[in-house]
Amino acid sequence: MRIYSFLPSATEIVYALGLGDKLCGVTNECDFPPGARGKPVAVESLLDPSTLAQSEIDSRVVQSLSHGHPLYKIDRGLLARQKPDVVITQDLCDVCSVSLRETLKTISDLSEDCEVISLKPRGLDGVLDDIVTVGRACGAAARAERLVRVLQRRIDRVAQDVSGMGVPRVFCVEWYDPIFASGHWVPEMVAFAGGADELALAGRESRRIGWDEVLTYDPEVLVLIPCGFGVGRAVADIGLLSGRDGWRDLTAVKRGAVFAADGSSYFSRPGPRLVDGLEMLPRMFHPDYFDWDIPSSSAVRVSPPLLKAKR
Repeated sequence: MRIYSFLPSATEIVYALGLGDKLCGVTNECDFPPGARGKPVAVESLLDPSTLAQSEIDSRVVQSLSHGHPLYKIDRGLLARQKPDVVITQDLCDVCSVSLRETLKTISDLSEDCEVISLKPRGLDGVLDDIVTVGRACGAAARAERLVRVLQRRIDRVAQDVSGMGVPRVFCVEWYDPIFASGHWVPEMVAFAGGADELALAGRESRRIGWDEVLTYDPEVLVLIPCGFGVGRAVADIGLLSGRDGWRDLTAVKRGAVFAADGSSYFSRPGPRLVDGLEMLPRMFHPDYFDWDIPSSSAVRVSPPLLKAKR
């Protein structure tokens, strides 16, 4: 079987099911597990976020989508040489991967037998369902069901561990400039971990909000998870927030309850590692009850010097 993954979360699912040897092509953004980096690149992003400011990235994405310009390019030659049996893509966000329409058009031109699996999870249940869907399509249904049972037990354990604790006001910042509140599965993760993010939209797309909304909401915990970025970029860009009027007056800032996490690995991608991200959150929400045992490559508590507003 020849499997192609057109998005990083699907690549992680395929590997988690023990099918990495069947994977014939990935995207240039597929960086986990490490073995994925050695696979042929079937889909390449036309935007390099590492060289751009957050406002520039947002501007280019908006401009491209409004003009119907693609953000990704499919290597049709690779697919023509090694025709896929299964292609896994998504119909959730055209910013995160090549569009479903472009995928279907490309595959229909190259193969009559290929099965295209389109994932569209809105919450954690949807992510678990997608794992089963991929497993069934790729001949690993039993392994998929076992993996889902393990992940579900871990989710349930987090909910049990925080049961009866206070519920802090949380704001998960998915983008700094402009500011985006989280959506899809992240609000549900916050709730399972014993918090409440009332600026978020569970099961819906993340949304742009004004700084005045943040000030009025006055979160007790800030979780910085810029989409597609790791801890380093989440920390490096914090001046985009701390330079705003009222930053020092936020309860989360005064409490020192500001955390930067690897959003790309543990919050943005709808795959198995969302559960890893979920397991981090109680340590941010309830530090008096849980030891901080999170590697600095996954999440950090932002140090006081970084919390100061720019002069």
